[in-house]
Amino acid sequence: MSKFVLKIISSAVSVSLFANCAESASTDIELDAKAQLNHRLDSLNLLLYTFLLILTVLTIWLFKHRRLRFLHETGLAVIYGLIVGAFLRYTGTPQQLQHLDVTPLNTSVYNASLPPDALWLQYHTNNNQNKTYAYIFRGEIVPSKNYEIDLKATFDPEIFFNIILPPIIFHAGYSLKKKYFFRNLGAILTFALIGTTISSFVIGAVMYNCLQFLPHSLKNSFTFLDTLYFGALISPTDPLTILAIFNDLRVDVTLYSLVFGESVLNDAVAIVLSGAIQNYDKRYQMGTGKFEANAFFLAVGDFLGIFSLSLFIGASMGCLTALLTKYTHIKDFPLLESALFVLMSYSTFLIAEASDLTGVVAVLFCGICQAHYTYNNLSLDSRKRTKKLFELLNFLAENFIFSYIGVSMFTFPKHHFDSWFIFSGFLCAMLGRAANIYPLSFLLNLGRKPKIAMNFQHMLFFAGLRGAMSFALAIRNTVSEARKAMLTTTSIIVIFTVIIQGGATMQLLTWLRIPVGVDEEVEMLPYTSSRRVSYNSTGTRAGGTEESSSPSAQHDKAFVARVWGNFDSRFLKPLLTHSQPTLLDTLPSYCSSVARILTTTEQMTQGNVHPHSDSDHGMNESDSSHRPSHNVINEANISGLNLSFIDTKVYLPGTYGMSL
Repeated sequence: MSKFVLKIISSAVSVSLFANCAESASTDIELDAKAQLNHRLDSLNLLLYTFLLILTVLTIWLFKHRRLRFLHETGLAVIYGLIVGAFLRYTGTPQQLQHLDVTPLNTSVYNASLPPDALWLQYHTNNNQNKTYAYIFRGEIVPSKNYEIDLKATFDPEIFFNIILPPIIFHAGYSLKKKYFFRNLGAILTFALIGTTISSFVIGAVMYNCLQFLPHSLKNSFTFLDTLYFGALISPTDPLTILAIFNDLRVDVTLYSLVFGESVLNDAVAIVLSGAIQNYDKRYQMGTGKFEANAFFLAVGDFLGIFSLSLFIGASMGCLTALLTKYTHIKDFPLLESALFVLMSYSTFLIAEASDLTGVVAVLFCGICQAHYTYNNLSLDSRKRTKKLFELLNFLAENFIFSYIGVSMFTFPKHHFDSWFIFSGFLCAMLGRAANIYPLSFLLNLGRKPKIAMNFQHMLFFAGLRGAMSFALAIRNTVSEARKAMLTTTSIIVIFTVIIQGGATMQLLTWLRIPVGVDEEVEMLPYTSSRRVSYNSTGTRAGGTEESSSPSAQHDKAFVARVWGNFDSRFLKPLLTHSQPTLLDTLPSYCSSVARILTTTEQMTQGNVHPHSDSDHGMNESDSSHRPSHNVINEANISGLNLSFIDTKVYLPGTYGMSL
């Protein structure tokens, strides 16, 4: 009898275990199916943006083939993004996400103003098992119909800062034309540092007064610091469209360098300034709601300290990479050399961010130092590879962001449309830009030669297109109604300026009578005791000789640039690159033992090649940074030769009557 009972119990246990296993297997199958569905949606999302980029590239080719300049690739990316976003929004799949309302048992353990970072959900399954799943904080619930593909079409804002922005900012520094940048360094720093700050405060002050006409509910969600933050995020410019047209039409290099140089630096200024405004609000203000001088000066100290330390980290990492490539033989393995270059550059951004600094500033100045020093130490393969790689990454990242701006106008759930706020945003953005350009140009012209002409000032004002940095700052925090309104207004301003202002550039150049087709100056490399001699077609000297390395050749540079260039050519370039003169020539005699250690064999044996403190040799197509000295023909060497130099310009007819 006991054996029979044991068999029955054993059978019952087996059936129960089998049922539990079956239900568990069924649950695993359902979870696998859900994971597979998420994987498909992720793949569809990436495929969507990939097709957008493919369509943009093909349309760009068509525009270039037909020589159409009224719309830049970024404008095309925005338009295609708007079309796809509207399609997803109004023809989305009816499969909605499943929601489960959860109420915490004890709310006292949480901060009243901040939600928990993660939610552990415990519940009983059908087979009476306890399961615990973790849900990560996503954001505030928006009362709208959210479909899965809509949410998948939006990304975590941190992706923009940690993945998309670094290659864009690095490429801006790595491709910087240092010759014209340093020639106009004073004006560029004035517009980028002082002008961006003035623009931010003008926008913030005017915007705060415009808010008094808003509905009571939205007006109360804004403080003066919120409008200052909006001024900081809408002040940086991104004139990609205008710069592309400038490059195609060969607009005056001074105007090009002013527009490009300001756009490079004001991104860094804007992100540090916005951080300083937030620090004033969160860290230093005592909550009185009034202006506090002590908190203000602490915030200004934060601005200066964060900018300086971030710059130091970027420059240090660039110099460290230069030392590694100079004093090792990693150039014998170009693939490893290129990998080291990319990783050191990207780690600069992460080091600054992990140190609670600004990675944008750090990676920008890292790119400038990499181009000025490290590029000269790289092998020929690594030079070409790194230059083309970052050019490609910049192109893809820029167009991806503008495509996403278009798509997110319809799919991002945290928009707040208010017509008066949007109109005020446009008006304040124009006023802030005008307050940046015209007063500072007047002050600069008091001591500047050549002066910034009025038509150039109008073009600088018109070149204030908004782009990736403004959008990235706006989308980073959309918790409050004020931040949602900022995001919506910023997105619309970016779309309008890129498409409308960018498309009107050709007409404005004609209306302002800005000269195009200007030949860029031919820069001779500054070799000592070398004089450039030009001859006409008859073999006689035309125009005399010209000292290529005399101080007068660098007289048109800014004073700070001249001082820095002298220090750089005497000490930093010999230390960080293989250029001459070596440290044995520039350091005092009592430092000869240290100089001998820091001077490489290649540096001693390559000939009398001198540094190019402000040339653009680092990014030239010809890779002429180590051009040997015999390429420059001295007057003494040709005195006994029957040679003639012919200075000729050749114009070849192209399609539609345009010259090549």
